[in-house]
Amino acid sequence: MSVLIINQAEVHQLLLMEECIELMHMAFRALAQETAIAPLRPIMKLPDKRGVVAMMPGYSSGPEALAVKIIAVYPGNLGTAYDSHQGAVLLFDVDDGRLLSLIDASEVTAIRTAAASAVATELLAHQTAEELAILGSGVQARTHLEAMLKVRNIKRVRIWSRTAERAHAFAEREQERFNVEFEVVSEAKQAVLQASLICTTTAAREPVLLGEWLSSGTHVNAVGSASPVMRELDTAAIRNARLFVDSRESAKNEAGDFLIPLQEGAITDDHIVAEIGEILEGSAPGRTHDDETTVFKSLGVGIQDVLAADHIYAKAKDLGMGTEVDLGGLR
Repeated sequence: MSVLIINQAEVHQLLLMEECIELMHMAFRALAQETAIAPLRPIMKLPDKRGVVAMMPGYSSGPEALAVKIIAVYPGNLGTAYDSHQGAVLLFDVDDGRLLSLIDASEVTAIRTAAASAVATELLAHQTAEELAILGSGVQARTHLEAMLKVRNIKRVRIWSRTAERAHAFAEREQERFNVEFEVVSEAKQAVLQASLICTTTAAREPVLLGEWLSSGTHVNAVGSASPVMRELDTAAIRNARLFVDSRESAKNEAGDFLIPLQEGAITDDHIVAEIGEILEGSAPGRTHDDETTVFKSLGVGIQDVLAADHIYAKAKDLGMGTEVDLGGLR
């Protein structure tokens, strides 16, 4: 049985941001329409809090596709030669269960996460948003910059990172890719004051974004934390905003940004306004007036990886990319 191996560089070539944004529209709609299966991911924690291993299966009925992403998350890899998120997406034939492809998960995760934030930004951020603040300077900062530029006419970008050297390196590198003004700041507060669009892409365990810093009308994509005991936004930032999620089930089990204020009694379960798919389907409102603050809490859902993998595989077959390997499976 032949399996197509698609490496990280090939994923980058095959999964273009504008294509992935459309795929994330499909993924959110599938969740809202209940035409997808995307169970809550099981997570195994390793000793000494070194990292976790997560499994994210999913099934789509249109287009019909079946896949599972297995990924190891090691936050301590920041600043090393290795991504913090490493693993593979396994794409299966829906009819007979054959393993069709093994696809690098680092790049899939990087691109589809930012593309999901782009969909939320389309729905929730001001049409005139042109001041972008990015907290963080890693992989998700890179892809979120590209994604935000796809959906809004961004003119100025302020970057903050815990490590000034990495922030400056990020700004210098991205300045060569995009024709926008970059500014590196020494404090997170400086980055977000007066920003109309904010992306938090850090590995922080404690809040790096405070509600008192947010201007009215700001939209925040909160991406970095995916643990019940970690958060990037403080209680005031969540309490004073209209909160949107990719999946209520995921948010109520994994989102420290939501669960910690809930445990404090600052908010209730119904503080989650809607899933993004519900806005797309018209069953829930998005932004209702110019002055409200909105937050999209992103955790990632398996159906996003399924649709991305299906797209990558089909495109690779058409273009003759990837490496065929005989892996077995015949009887």
